[in-house]
Amino acid sequence: MSTRALLVRHRPRRPTAAVLVLHGGRAESRQAARPWQLAALRMRPFLRAVAAVTDRDDVLLGQVRYRRRGWNGAEADPLLDAGRALAELREEAGAVPVVLLGHSMGGRAALRAAGAEQVRGVVALAPWCPPGEPVAQLRDRRVLVLHGDRDRVTDPRESAAYVLRARAAGAHAGMLLVDGGDHAMLRPRGRWHDTASAAVAHLLAPEAAPSPLFAAATRAAEPQVLR
Repeated sequence: MSTRALLVRHRPRRPTAAVLVLHGGRAESRQAARPWQLAALRMRPFLRAVAAVTDRDDVLLGQVRYRRRGWNGAEADPLLDAGRALAELREEAGAVPVVLLGHSMGGRAALRAAGAEQVRGVVALAPWCPPGEPVAQLRDRRVLVLHGDRDRVTDPRESAAYVLRARAAGAHAGMLLVDGGDHAMLRPRGRWHDTASAAVAHLLAPEAAPSPLFAAATRAAEPQVLR
């Protein structure tokens, strides 16, 4: 029997919305992904931050469980896993709105998976956005990219170009450049957690959780610097 792709961290009795977290990985690796690997553990604080800032008992919190550690070219393994997790979520909670929160390779998978009907928006952390990455699926979606200006693993310039293309495709997209931020999101840690969780809360309930940062980022022609 195959392993389920949806790993539920908080299961409300009657969920009305959901947040799915997608961790990073490698460009190429067919090794099995494990929950104790650093890329997966790195997203635990973000789940805690989202739980604290939303302070809602009706939001299901979950992680996408990958079969493999790598993207693996045209196989796009994490994207397939994200699709499986969204389908399992629909079976479990119904057609509730979903926000995807992904880091690095998981950011790429989240942005690709955003075309699913139940996805309301995406918060992508230091995403892997190579040239030519598709954006048509982001039409009418709300997207915020956070990228550190000292990232040496994924390129913030490629993220900025991706956001511009997403806007041209009809997305409500913006980018914040984290001053002093690295790829592991360890510097400055609190700023990553606070900003990402506030953006998720805003996407879940824009009127109840307004976000001036999100609004400024989606209006600005260039990435806004987050200090």
